[in-house]
Amino acid sequence: MKVGTREVIRVENLTKYYGKRLAVDNISFNVERGEVVGFLGPNAAGKTTTMRILTGFLAPTRGDVWVAGYNIISHSLEARQHIGYFPEAMPLYRDMTVRSYLDFSSRLRGLDKNRIKTRIEEVVDICHLEEYIDVLIGKLSKGFRQRVGVAQAIIHEPEVLILDEPTIGIDPIQVAMTRQLIKELGKERTILLSTHILSEVSMTCERVIIINEGRIVAEDRIENLSSLISGSKRIRLEVEGPSGKVAERLRQIEGILQVSYEDSHYIVECSAGQDPRGKIMETIVQGGWTLLSLESIEMSLEDIFLKLTTEGETSQ
Repeated sequence: MKVGTREVIRVENLTKYYGKRLAVDNISFNVERGEVVGFLGPNAAGKTTTMRILTGFLAPTRGDVWVAGYNIISHSLEARQHIGYFPEAMPLYRDMTVRSYLDFSSRLRGLDKNRIKTRIEEVVDICHLEEYIDVLIGKLSKGFRQRVGVAQAIIHEPEVLILDEPTIGIDPIQVAMTRQLIKELGKERTILLSTHILSEVSMTCERVIIINEGRIVAEDRIENLSSLISGSKRIRLEVEGPSGKVAERLRQIEGILQVSYEDSHYIVECSAGQDPRGKIMETIVQGGWTLLSLESIEMSLEDIFLKLTTEGETSQ
């Protein structure tokens, strides 16, 4: 009944059709215990459909999903006991107070009645809702309603959190507070996070999965995606010396593909997997010049996202 120990989320050949429209196209990926993974893609890419399948809200057309070792189709109830879900459109009862709503959520989740009061106090503290515990949800700002949504997602102490756009439509201060909350939750749980705010992914996630038109087009740690996508890496350096001679000597270093000079800096492009920095410094010293600065230039997550979702797909 249970499979795997390290992989908390396991997706194999997942496919979903809505009638004749293909929404998710044979995707496979894993999320390991303790990871915080960003799940990215443009609108209609298949993100929300995938998340709804992972949480048992939708059945796949084909493929299999395991959460905490349980198959989401054949053992849905067992799998869902390990999942906390924050959907894009969070259904909250606006005529309930925060306390009564969390009490209701606890009972739905089957918490022991002797544990409910303590657990409500714990999640209220985690989500910084102490001042609003007896306020009607309908009177809260959207940012605080989002926090109530996160509180209900963790009320039963799930092993896995699936968060679909948890910061959409809230002000920058609330975004920052929610981002910090996600980082804190990620210390104890496995998190799959979907968001359109790419800087949020860079600051909270260890790894990203990018989906476009229903297919996974990239999956790696953020720092590895730049060289994966471009096939090369770039280095920026500032050298005190004659630009023509410096550029000529740099081009002679093995592994360097191209050298350009712009805004008083040299941009050196080299093959992915190569690290010519030692040779660069040696060359500068041998030339009798002064190396003022040297740094790697990585594509931003925004650049990578746009390249993958607007300029065609890469092979998986």
